Amino acid sequence: MEREPNLRLRIFDLNCWAIRYLSKRRQERVRHIGDTLCQEGFDLVLLQEVWSEQDYSDLKGKLAGCYPFSHYFRSGVIGSGLCVFSRFPILDTLLYQYSLNGYPYMLQHGDWFCGVGVGVTAPLLSRSLQLHAEYCRDKDAYLPHRLVQAWELAQFIRHTSKAADVVLLGGDLNMHPEDVGIRLLRGWTGLRDAFAEATHFEGCKNGCTLVPDNCFTNKSEMLPFPLGIRIDYILYKAISSFTVKCEELKTTTGPAPGVDIPFSDHEAVMATLHIQRQEQPAGATLGTADLALADVVTEARTEVGVGLRAAQRQRYSWGRMAVLALLLLLLQATAALGTLAGLGTEQPFPKLSFCLLAFLALGVLILATGLHLFHTMEVKMLHGTEDQMRMALQALQEHP
Repeated sequence: MEREPNLRLRIFDLNCWAIRYLSKRRQERVRHIGDTLCQEGFDLVLLQEVWSEQDYSDLKGKLAGCYPFSHYFRSGVIGSGLCVFSRFPILDTLLYQYSLNGYPYMLQHGDWFCGVGVGVTAPLLSRSLQLHAEYCRDKDAYLPHRLVQAWELAQFIRHTSKAADVVLLGGDLNMHPEDVGIRLLRGWTGLRDAFAEATHFEGCKNGCTLVPDNCFTNKSEMLPFPLGIRIDYILYKAISSFTVKCEELKTTTGPAPGVDIPFSDHEAVMATLHIQRQEQPAGATLGTADLALADVVTEARTEVGVGLRAAQRQRYSWGRMAVLALLLLLLQATAALGTLAGLGTEQPFPKLSFCLLAFLALGVLILATGLHLFHTMEVKMLHGTEDQMRMALQALQEHP
């Protein structure tokens, strides 16, 4: 960013829930988002779940006058869904994809196909991101994956922000404020929560961004949370000779005046940050190495270890199934060779049943082998993250 002595920065962040053919009233909502952004004139807009590149192109055309600089991050099978609109020049971009992002056979969730990650734009070093969805809080099968993502994101921020003046992070983290993943991310990077730091707040109670009153939310999933939950964040920190303060934070509260639907199933988050140069450099803040942070890393490592053991069991189960399918194919091949050699000709050879069983065994072999390889990679990623956390914990304990 240009080294101005003072800068007031207005940021808009929204999970757009714009899934083609699936999201309700998608095109209408995307037009509404574009109209609002034209009227409000934010400095930086961070959007997630813009899964259709046509929607991005429509927004880009509509917002060209107000936000001349934009970028769409392409990845995965259907894309990352991340895009950025800015009044400031975007001189450089980078997309980092998480090593783990759900399971390919969980088709009803679809996170694995999205290539979700964190998109970085410079020179303001802003980041738009999304982590794996929770889906079920009581039986959260994706918690180890989300913790790996939070750890990779924290490491990524630490290693890429050393030359920056200010770091901004906005997006749908799919974690409650007190979850171990968000505490790990904030503690390890030193990022500050705009909601907790805001001088003035206006919007949904407790800053919630997923609320029961929203007409697009699943009411049954919101029953344990009558007030809603806060899973969309704007985080920030100053690194060099600047200070950052959150003057104001707002969330939308349902439909805007004149329309009958909200932007999305998520409420938007809008922050006004005051960036000011200080006379003496502040020095880099890369996390608070104290007992509290050590406890958070320990808790996260424990959860990753649970996921590692579950992945090892899955790898063993699919590997065993692949071996059984291979043995069945070998037995069938032996029987077929015996028939060709003239053995057992007194019985009619059931060709149709034999072929169907062979195709079934071959299908099971291919599927089981593929899933065995997937869980093998999952084990390696979880084991690697656990090792990194162990070393980080040891460093915290030895050099607080």
